Amino acid sequence: MLTATGLSCVRGERRLFAGLDLAVGPGEWLHVQGENGAGKTSLLRILSSLAPPAEGQIFWRGAPIRELAEDYRREMLFLGHHGAVKEELTPFENLLLAAQLDGAPLDETEALGTLARFGLRGREDLAVRFLSAGQKRRVLLARLAVRKATLWILDEPFTALDVKAVDMLSALIEEHLAGGGMAILTSHQSMPLPNGKVLKI
Repeated sequence: MLTATGLSCVRGERRLFAGLDLAVGPGEWLHVQGENGAGKTSLLRILSSLAPPAEGQIFWRGAPIRELAEDYRREMLFLGHHGAVKEELTPFENLLLAAQLDGAPLDETEALGTLARFGLRGREDLAVRFLSAGQKRRVLLARLAVRKATLWILDEPFTALDVKAVDMLSALIEEHLAGGGMAILTSHQSMPLPNGKVLKI
C-alpha cells in the first residue's frame, strides 16, 4: 500500500497544496483532480520520489520511500505527461531500451507482440519521428505492459489517444488492478475506469 500524510508542495513563493493525505491499496486506483496549476503533476512527481515534498511523508508498504530508495523505484513506474521517447529510434528499439533501463527482461517476440497490442503493427521499424502524436504516445504506454511494476503513476495517460486506444489502455489498467496492482493518475477528461477514488487538490 502507498500512503501519504500531510503533503505540501511549494513552487517558488507559491504554495500549491498543503495537508494532503492519501492511501491506495492493492486493486485500487486514485484519480487526482484539480484546476490547471493546482499541482497535480507536482504531486505525482513527489509520489514518484522525483521531487521532495515541502512537508509530509510518503510510505510504501509501511516504510518511508526516502529510506527505500531504489527498492521503491523498482516497484513503481512513473509516466509523465510529456514522457519522452527517442525520436531517432524505432518503436521496437524504444521498447527494448526502456525494458533494459527498467531492468525488465524482454525478448524480441514479446516486444513485437506488445507493440501489436498497442496498435503499432507495421510501424515497429519506423523511426518514431515519423509517427503521429497518438502513435508516439502508444510507444510510451507500451512500457506498462512489459514493466512488472506494482504501482503505476500516470500523468494524463489518455492524452492524444483515439477512442480505440483509450479503450485499450483502460482494459490494460483494469487488468493491472485485477492482478493486485495499484494506479494513481490524472486526467482532464472523464475516466473510463470504474470504482476509482478521487483526490481533489
